[in-house]
Amino acid sequence: MARYTGPVCKLCRREGDKLFLKGDKCYSEKCPMNNRNFVPGQHGKGRKKTSEYGLQLRAKQKARRYYGVLEGQFYHYFEIAERKSGVTGENLLRLLESRLDNVVYRLGWASSRAEARQLVVHGHFTVNGHKTNIPSYLLKAGDVIAIKQGSRDSVKVKEVLEANASRPVPQWLDLNRETLECKVINLPERSEIDAPIEEQLIVEFYSK
Repeated sequence: MARYTGPVCKLCRREGDKLFLKGDKCYSEKCPMNNRNFVPGQHGKGRKKTSEYGLQLRAKQKARRYYGVLEGQFYHYFEIAERKSGVTGENLLRLLESRLDNVVYRLGWASSRAEARQLVVHGHFTVNGHKTNIPSYLLKAGDVIAIKQGSRDSVKVKEVLEANASRPVPQWLDLNRETLECKVINLPERSEIDAPIEEQLIVEFYSK
């Protein structure tokens, strides 16, 4: 499975915003965005005028990095979103939010999307009672996600659940903290997605 393996804090600095790629570190004083809030590289502090194309590119890159999706798959999601009825940009975000690894992160079952991806690959979760180890699995309304029975006594899983117990859960997800199960009530509306993304710029980028 292809994935980015470089320093993720540089990605946040490049996009000029916290993408919450490093779990707890992003909420601490150790976050590089607190004291190095400029583009990495020799000329990072220099002021540069950004073109219209540059703004669109940065919006696309920011969304990709926020959800941890590589270029080819991201464009595939855009093609699906474009074919659906409704607003293309909102359809795109809805698809990205419905990925299994993202939902695991939103539920507080992982400290970052990268950790969620790893836990999914290691087979710690079920969807509708069946073990699913595909991070890009797209959930739909009515699906039930649960922590696999055999994984509930795992030290790693217990530590993650304890560390993220207070994280708020989106309204489109119905989480039962006692049974460690969650039902997807519906796919989110744009107002329910707190991602710092300008989706219209992404649509303009791919529409050229």
